[in-house]
Amino acid sequence: MTDKSIVVLISGSGSNLQAIIDAIASGQVAGRIAAVLSNKAEAFGLERAKTAGIPQIIINHKDYDSREDFDLAMIEAIDTYAPDLIVLAGFMRILTAEFVRHYQGRMLNIHPSLLPKYKGLHTHQRALDAGDAQHGCTVHFVTEELDGGPLAIQAPLNIHATDNADSLQLRVHRAEHDIYPLAVEWFCADRLSLSVSGAVQLDGTTLPPEGYQFIQE
Repeated sequence: MTDKSIVVLISGSGSNLQAIIDAIASGQVAGRIAAVLSNKAEAFGLERAKTAGIPQIIINHKDYDSREDFDLAMIEAIDTYAPDLIVLAGFMRILTAEFVRHYQGRMLNIHPSLLPKYKGLHTHQRALDAGDAQHGCTVHFVTEELDGGPLAIQAPLNIHATDNADSLQLRVHRAEHDIYPLAVEWFCADRLSLSVSGAVQLDGTTLPPEGYQFIQE
C-alpha cells in the first residue's frame, strides 16, 4: 500500500504537527506530510516543518479581500500536492463551505473538549465552571458546522479537584498528542473513514456517535 499524502494546516506552535511528524518517523503512520501550510509567517510550526524537511506554504489571510478568496488560494496551493488527507492542527480560521466540501471525508480536526460539549474557545475553563467530572479532546471529520463534524476518537480525562485551566490544558495536550497520530494512522491504513451517510467507520464497523473512546487514565 502506497503511503498517503498529508497536508497539515497550522496557525501556531504546531505541537500536534510534531506529534504526527514523530509518529511517521517511528513507522506508526503509513503516510508522509507533503506540505505544511500556515496563514501566519511567524508560526513556530513552520520551523518544525523546516527541521523535518517538509515544504512550507505561507498564505496570509490578510492579503485577501474575502474568506472565499483566501480559501480558494489555499485549495490551489494544497491541490498541487494531491493530498489524501488534510489535517487541521491548530489552524485558527473558519473555513468556507466550499473548502470543506472540496475535501469532504478527508479532512480531520482536533478540538480540546469532549464534543459536542464546548465548541469554540476557552474549553478548559468552561468545563471547570460547569463542574464537569470529565474533560478531554476529540478528533472529528470536518463538516460545514464549526466543531460539529462526526466524531472519530475521544480521549476522556477525569478532572481532578486540584485542576485549573492551565493544568487541564497541559493534560489535554498530552492526550491530543496520543489520539491525533492514532486517527491519522487509522486513516492512512484505510481503517478509518466517513461514509456517504455521514457515519464514521473503523475497520468497517460504524462507531457510536461519541466515536472511539481512548482511555488512558
